[in-house]
Amino acid sequence: MRYTDNMYRSACHLACGLLLGVAVLLGASAEGVSDPITIKAIVEVEQPNQSHARDTAKLISADRVVSGDTVIYTLEVRNTASSSVPRPTVTYAIPAHMTYTPESAVGPGADVTFSVDAGRSFATPENLYIAEPGGLQRAAAAADYTDIRWQLKNTLKGNSVAFVRFRARMK
Repeated sequence: MRYTDNMYRSACHLACGLLLGVAVLLGASAEGVSDPITIKAIVEVEQPNQSHARDTAKLISADRVVSGDTVIYTLEVRNTASSSVPRPTVTYAIPAHMTYTPESAVGPGADVTFSVDAGRSFATPENLYIAEPGGLQRAAAAADYTDIRWQLKNTLKGNSVAFVRFRARMK
């Protein structure tokens, strides 16, 4: 299936809007103070480029994506407060039309875990299981992942930014 520019942009805008809405809702405390952490998703693809007899690639906006394309999601994690936030956690749902690329989730100074149950629980890949009919369990595959969580190991200083990233393939 070929996705048109408008279809993909609409899906990306919807996903980004939902993510920001969830981040705001999850960040609200009992006193009504919102979380100073905001997340902006940047969605790109690699474009081959040959310059000076070298094969390279550059990242461009994912305006046109077709089945089988690999998309790179970079999440800009911004602390909008002037004070530091100790060890922030970033959670991102893998879009429904995408399949996570194994071992691609990275973030400097972050522990990465995954969910196979729409974000209700998280674990490392070797500890994720899927319930099969009849009560049996099998090890989860990357295609089973629904969400990714990065637990930053360090404090995010006030008015600063951290980046985390993953790749996924269009179904």
